[in-house]
Amino acid sequence: MNTSYRGSARATVLRTVGTRERRSHLTAPRVPTVGIDIGGTKVMAGVVDADGTILEKIRTETPDKSKSPKVVEDTITELVLDLSDRHDVHAVGIGAAGWVDADRSTILFAPHLAWRNEPLRDALQARLAVPVMVDNDANTAAWAEWRFGAGRGEDHLVMITLGTGIGGAILEDGRVKRGKYGVAGEFGHMQVVPGGHRCACGNRGCWEQYSSGNALVREARELAVADSPVAYNILERVKGNIPDITGPLITELAREGDAMCVELLQDIGQWLGVGIANLAAALDPSCFVIGGGVSAADDLLIGPARDAFKRQLTGRGYRPEARIAKAQLGPEAGMVGAADLARLVARRFRRANRRRVERYERYAQVAEAVRKSGPTRNNTQRSA
Repeated sequence: MNTSYRGSARATVLRTVGTRERRSHLTAPRVPTVGIDIGGTKVMAGVVDADGTILEKIRTETPDKSKSPKVVEDTITELVLDLSDRHDVHAVGIGAAGWVDADRSTILFAPHLAWRNEPLRDALQARLAVPVMVDNDANTAAWAEWRFGAGRGEDHLVMITLGTGIGGAILEDGRVKRGKYGVAGEFGHMQVVPGGHRCACGNRGCWEQYSSGNALVREARELAVADSPVAYNILERVKGNIPDITGPLITELAREGDAMCVELLQDIGQWLGVGIANLAAALDPSCFVIGGGVSAADDLLIGPARDAFKRQLTGRGYRPEARIAKAQLGPEAGMVGAADLARLVARRFRRANRRRVERYERYAQVAEAVRKSGPTRNNTQRSA
């Protein structure tokens, strides 16, 4: 069989998915698919049904980033095959922490893994017996929240994921807006403070340096290093070991009423509101969904964000204000969204496979008819 033809046909099919997502999800086959969320520390895989229900979930640690891309591909393949032993899997969707090209086939760059222009989709399709779709993890999480979570019913949605940094995604009329080259939604690298904190991207003053898990921990550790009186409680909690200060610990202490931790979350929330106001000026969505690990702080973070958003919004008082909501699906959002997006590809491949089978059946019928009629025709020619 001509595998190069099959590869090009699959690429063509995937390119058509983005233009029809909103309509397609309503008629996509109600079959189970596997969603995979790949981050810097873990790979989570799950079988998800058409209603967004997780039928089974497994996870493992992400192989070290110094290892070859094939090691990560091996891990993904093992997880899919494991789930396929117990479920009838029709497609695999992957949400990756990195830049994915517009065809959703190649990882252009992944900050936590050794992926540089890595043709992940084709590599996995060569090893798995089902079609594979690759997308950015923020895009898949936003799709899941729009389909099953906090963004249901919204036509214009922006998702912001607060973790180590800031990721994001844009949905307009039920379609993920990926941009010309597939890397839209990198909101964390908008520069909000000229000459500000140095960012891992190489620039200074990026938004994620002021409103992210890294920013939260950095501020707390700086106060602890300075032996500030306000840091007494958190220093006591970590027994003076400053590297043990983490985002979840800061959130825990804030919930217990620690004044420093409450103030740090307020600062992060205010910067979050400033960035949301900027995005509202550019994109004018009806809803912002806030997800990621830092969003676990709930109103300790989102309350100050809403207040800052109202103060900073361009034309405030004379325009409708977007709703700001916490994501509902938690850490499984990227996995659920990847699986649901894969169902769109599964339908097209099911149709393509059905047409291929029908063609083969017709060819077989014709060949059989020719075989049966061949001797008769030859006898007729000899008689003539």
